[in-house]
Amino acid sequence: MWFVPVVHEGNRNSSAEEVEAVAQIVNTLLRPGVNWSYRIGNSRAIKLEDVLIVAPYNAQVSDLSARLPGARIGTVDKFQEQEAPLVIYSVTTSLPGDAPRGMEFLYSLNRLNVATSRAMSNVILVGSPRLLEPECKSPRHMQLANALCRYLELANTVTVY
Repeated sequence: MWFVPVVHEGNRNSSAEEVEAVAQIVNTLLRPGVNWSYRIGNSRAIKLEDVLIVAPYNAQVSDLSARLPGARIGTVDKFQEQEAPLVIYSVTTSLPGDAPRGMEFLYSLNRLNVATSRAMSNVILVGSPRLLEPECKSPRHMQLANALCRYLELANTVTVY
C-alpha cells in the first residue's frame, strides 16, 4: 500500500495535479526492469493493462483518459468484479468540504473498499493530504474519515516529482 500526497487547492471533481502525478506513476511502472511477481519465481514486466486507475468522479476519469490513452480508467462502479496487479486511486478532491456529493460519497467505505480490493498486488492512493483533516459533524463522519486515515497509517508515503 502506497500513498502519494499531491498538494492542491480548489479541486472538486477533477484535479490536474493528480492527473499529472498518476501519469508519472504509470510511466515509472512501465519502465524496463519494473516487474510484477505473480508467483514465486515468476515475474514479468508490467504492462499498461496491468494497471487499473480509479477515480470517484467522471470528470477526473475523463481527464485521466485524455492524459493516458489506452489505460483502464473508470469509476469504482466500472471495476466491480474486476482486478489487476496494480490499482491507482485518484481521490481528486482538495478538501473534504469541496466534495461535490459530500463526505458520505467521497469517504464511502464501500468505494474505498472496492477501489483498493481490485489490486492483486499493490494499491497506490493519490490524494490531497488535507483529506486527512475533515471536520466531522457526526459519529458517521468520524467512521468514514477513520477508514481513510487508517489506510494511510498502514501505507508507505512516496513523493512524485
